[in-house]
Amino acid sequence: MTRPGRLGVGVVGTGRVGAVLGNALRGAGHPVVAASGISAQSRDRADALLPGVPLLDVPEVVRRAELVLLTVPDDALTDLVQGLADLGAWQPGQIVVHTSGRFGADVLGPARAVGAIPLAIHPAMTFTGTSLDLARLAGCPFAVTGPAAVLPIGQALVVEVGGEPVVVEEGARGLYHAALAHGANHLVVLVAQAAQALAAAGVEDPGRMLGPLLEAALDGALRAESPSDPSGERGTGAIGALTGPVRRGDDGTVREHVAVLSALAADSGAVDVLTGYRALARGATQRALAAGLVGDDAATRLLDALAEAVPDEPGDVTSTTPPAAQGMTGDAGWLDQEGRSPGDPPEGTEDGPTGPSGPTRPQEDDR
Repeated sequence: MTRPGRLGVGVVGTGRVGAVLGNALRGAGHPVVAASGISAQSRDRADALLPGVPLLDVPEVVRRAELVLLTVPDDALTDLVQGLADLGAWQPGQIVVHTSGRFGADVLGPARAVGAIPLAIHPAMTFTGTSLDLARLAGCPFAVTGPAAVLPIGQALVVEVGGEPVVVEEGARGLYHAALAHGANHLVVLVAQAAQALAAAGVEDPGRMLGPLLEAALDGALRAESPSDPSGERGTGAIGALTGPVRRGDDGTVREHVAVLSALAADSGAVDVLTGYRALARGATQRALAAGLVGDDAATRLLDALAEAVPDEPGDVTSTTPPAAQGMTGDAGWLDQEGRSPGDPPEGTEDGPTGPSGPTRPQEDDR
């Protein structure tokens, strides 16, 4: 027997995000009435996570649904929403939810104009597109954005799939998404850079070497960014968990780091490791100074050490193309990611450039 208040869900895009969230909504009692899937991977995923759900063209999915879940890449969302409006697909009273981090509810304006209820609900996690993600939804923060009168609907949907709703204002969505991308994506780059330097130092298993150190550092920083008392005061925040040569004011060690990373760049072409180290060490110094963790004299010495040129240091990295390096394919600007070659389609599009991303063939959101 169907529970009261259940909605027929249409999933537009059975990529890693759509298939999992569709499954979670079905687990909360909302029947999934239709879905769209482009690639073989998406169809296999739908078979696994949404068994028995018919795979249809996007306009038909929208026509059948009381709750439309749009799980397509950010850059495809605007055209998709407008294209469906041009087809007259949106319906008054229909709830339209997208999962883009970049956009708020305003991108759903063409649907709202005909009486649909617009909501932006972004889960702050990465997805594998498997049942493993369902457990990870428990306690996951979701950014919820929409008109004030309908925010409770978005918050209730998040709670139903096990998440924790966090209201983010429309005008803050861009900054919100940039913050998440900076933290998560660039953390991956940082690990890749550190691992390459360790491999060059002769460490056979850089991941195992980095694991305990990075896990402890990340745990300490995140704990420091969570309020520890009812007032919400965070003290110095994550920078208070800083350790190492900057925290100690050890400019000699920093100078040595710059020298050896310069040599690595000259030998392997990994100039991004050097520039990344310098940029982050400057940021660490400035934040440590502002938090009172180092004094003015120590900060000056550290910044001077980071600014000094090193003999045989690579030139302007923006004006040259370094040679191929370990962990890279082709020129050094193409990082080898999971065995992809420069001719492969970008991760997250699955189908690659096989056709237009109009209202009937959106790409799925596979972040």
